[in-house]
Amino acid sequence: MTDTEIEPEFTPKKGWKYKLHEIIYGTHTPAGKLFDIVLLIVIVYSVIIVMLESVPRIDAKYHSFLNISEWTVTILFTLEYILRLICIKKPTKYIFSFFGVVDLLSTIPKYLSFFIGGSQYITAFRALRLLRVFRILKLVRYVGESNNLLRALRASRTKIFIFVFFVLVVSVILGTIMYLIEGPEHGFNSIPHSVYWTIVTLTTVGYGDISPETGLGQFIATLIMIIGYGIIAVPTGIVTVEFAKGQKKDSAEEKIICENCSSEGHTPEANHCFNCGSKL
Repeated sequence: MTDTEIEPEFTPKKGWKYKLHEIIYGTHTPAGKLFDIVLLIVIVYSVIIVMLESVPRIDAKYHSFLNISEWTVTILFTLEYILRLICIKKPTKYIFSFFGVVDLLSTIPKYLSFFIGGSQYITAFRALRLLRVFRILKLVRYVGESNNLLRALRASRTKIFIFVFFVLVVSVILGTIMYLIEGPEHGFNSIPHSVYWTIVTLTTVGYGDISPETGLGQFIATLIMIIGYGIIAVPTGIVTVEFAKGQKKDSAEEKIICENCSSEGHTPEANHCFNCGSKL
């Protein structure tokens, strides 16, 4: 089958949309790098604003400045969101993607303030404002190894699920044993409460409200804490192996981005996108 036969019905146009796509989604051009740097600065600035607004003393003194800054950032993110939709051929792929959802959650809270008024809604309004913290997730796309890490997590999800399930089974068993040994008189009021204590102890966090009093209970608690240190290394090793595989695979690949669906990781000799089939 020739390239003509598998070529999609439309080909990328070398017009302003193509140039815009290269700036927004590409990092191999000076304009693309500048766009990413500017957007990175705006994201960090917006997160700082959200944090400062949560401090009553600072918000009372600089409320007008923080509010204007917030509206400025919101408008910039809105323009960015619209431009990302304009310069790709299938906007729905971006809208329902991870970064598309994050970008939307980062933009809408300020606009929602127009539709929420009255003292009875003030609590909900404050909760919606917290959605702006999702902007910090926008930073993920600018971390060089983020795609490899996400790919490693997806590749190891089955192993991690089995491991977490095993940990839950062990926690239920040990929690039940601790309930039988210690009992309500030592703070282990129920099996769920004991299981919670076991999970917290197993993860080496520690739960200071209750602690075993009997010798056998303390011995089992010691074993749980030692097991916890060994357990931490298991998921780390699983993800690390998959991460190393991803790095080895990407070492010979160039970061070529599909204009149609924004998929990355195409080899230099590739003519079509491995995800949607569009011509590169």
